[in-house]
Amino acid sequence: MMEKNAKIYVAGHRGMVGSAIVRELNRQGYTNVITRTHTELDLTRQAETERFFEEERPEYVFLAAAKVGGIMGNAKAKADFMYDNMILEMNVIHSAWKNGCRKLEFLGSSCIYPRLAPQPMPESCLLTSALETTNEAYALAKISGLKYCAYLNEQYGTDYISVMPTNLYGPNDNYHPEHSHVMPALIRRFHEAKIAGAPYVTCWGDGSPLREFLYVDDLAELCVFLMNNYSGNETVNAGTGKELSIRELTELVARVVGYEGEIRWDPSKPNGTPRKLLDVSKAKALGWTYKTELEDGIRLAYDDFLHNPMRAER
Repeated sequence: MMEKNAKIYVAGHRGMVGSAIVRELNRQGYTNVITRTHTELDLTRQAETERFFEEERPEYVFLAAAKVGGIMGNAKAKADFMYDNMILEMNVIHSAWKNGCRKLEFLGSSCIYPRLAPQPMPESCLLTSALETTNEAYALAKISGLKYCAYLNEQYGTDYISVMPTNLYGPNDNYHPEHSHVMPALIRRFHEAKIAGAPYVTCWGDGSPLREFLYVDDLAELCVFLMNNYSGNETVNAGTGKELSIRELTELVARVVGYEGEIRWDPSKPNGTPRKLLDVSKAKALGWTYKTELEDGIRLAYDDFLHNPMRAER
């Protein structure tokens, strides 16, 4: 168990996941949470990262920092997504190990699992067949991070764990029109269409893929729970165990936002992985389950969008 005054470093605290973890740590009464902005510490620079860990020597690390994006971003900048994430992960994990970090938690993504993995996807299906090509570079970087944690555990007896969340959404999300994930992209698109009085909105693909969504504050609760209650080389899936089609999601977001126009589909654009449902039985067996239902979470996310002054630039 983490002591309430233990020095805890949250890497990526300004992002959606990192900021949620900081909120959860504060809610639970942890008093010594340290953070650094990208300007203060560039985690892709080995010397900077090593110097930070040598000076601060955090006892616990939540590694939520990452270069992220949607289908378009991943497909257009594969080299950037692979390099930036790979180098960042290795710098942080290696520096944590060199400086005696008691426990580290690595945050990954469900895209690490094969494109045609069994559904729902158990943790054990990792590396059993080919990845989805549209986000392969990002997935390979995340797989490398979780494997490095496991290898350090095996070789040096560290206590480093990994968590693989499903699709996330919630406060402090990225609403950039080209680089965001499906949920924030839909929220922004329907909001702007409503304000403009647009007669229709065109969405990518045919709406058939099935997806699962987890509210980010629920993930943060799991992250702190696992840091205190789980050790092991195998990752832990984080999700709801529920899915819906992109078409159903689109209609739900439109309803929450209040857009009443037509929804059209562009099948010339990629659908991505046909289905991505996580097997969350492991997390449930450990004593955790999600709390926020999808429609309630979308309402909270839309409220955050409306009150986020930087949404147009992100």
